[in-house]
Amino acid sequence: MTRWNTSHIPDQTGRSAVITGANSGLGYATARELARHGARVLLACRDEGRGRAALDRLRSEVPTAEAEFRRLDLADLSSVRDFAATLDDFDGDRLDLLINNAGVMALPYRTTADGFEMQFGTNHLGHFALTGLLMPKLLATPGARVVTVSSMLHALGDLDHTDLNSARSYRRWIAYGRSKSANLLFVHELTRRLAAAGSQVVAAAAHPGYASTNLMTAGVRMEGRSSAERIIGLGTRLIAQSPDGGALGVLCAATAPHMRPDSFIGPRNGLRGAPVQSFRAPWTKKDANGERLWAASEELTGVHYDFSRPASVL
Repeated sequence: MTRWNTSHIPDQTGRSAVITGANSGLGYATARELARHGARVLLACRDEGRGRAALDRLRSEVPTAEAEFRRLDLADLSSVRDFAATLDDFDGDRLDLLINNAGVMALPYRTTADGFEMQFGTNHLGHFALTGLLMPKLLATPGARVVTVSSMLHALGDLDHTDLNSARSYRRWIAYGRSKSANLLFVHELTRRLAAAGSQVVAAAAHPGYASTNLMTAGVRMEGRSSAERIIGLGTRLIAQSPDGGALGVLCAATAPHMRPDSFIGPRNGLRGAPVQSFRAPWTKKDANGERLWAASEELTGVHYDFSRPASVL
């Protein structure tokens, strides 16, 4: 995978992809490049106005694109269920790629529509539920992949399995790191369960290094801290790579031939550069931790994976 770039993406004609958070940043860049290489892409975004604007932009940049928009709010499990239920008319029974990209970062304390801490609820639980509900399509599709976007900042903290929703104590960056650790544990446990079921679906993870996206300033903007927003914005412009550069790891994990299950793909030097296998904290590969998070996630979301029958919802 040395110096892997978008010219290495194999022809995606005939393949379909759902990308969450595809209205901007990594998600948009991922959707655009998949469409450019022939995939039929669905932009799943929370804000309808921004989602439709992104769709118009994509069609202008890739006139041959097969693309559409549908609304999805990962911070509301009813929205996740509604979205999954409407996907029956998207490429029939098949789904080649599910890109779990959308997320929030270092927000002041907030809760989702279902009462979960916003970062854990959006970054992990929303994607856990979505993947489970779409699993029948993935299982029915030869060569399907699930790619979940984590972060190098997962190293900020292992999960506290006794306080997944940060009810006892909330520190925004630690909560963010834990939600990204949850992403990696999810991929690890999903890989184990797919293998046990004899499935060829590949679950992998990716991270963008330090990429210039709206996530960087969202938290301080919500608090009205304009000076902090300017400082972070300046640092991002000086150091960060572009969203296109950040998306390379996601695209590599999604399309590179012979991708190993449970891979974690990111920039060569951690912040920027060509995608390679990346460092991950040891707690993100512990089977017992994965099993414990999986059981809690099923209980909290009401989505139970069944690798031989359609997912059920309590």
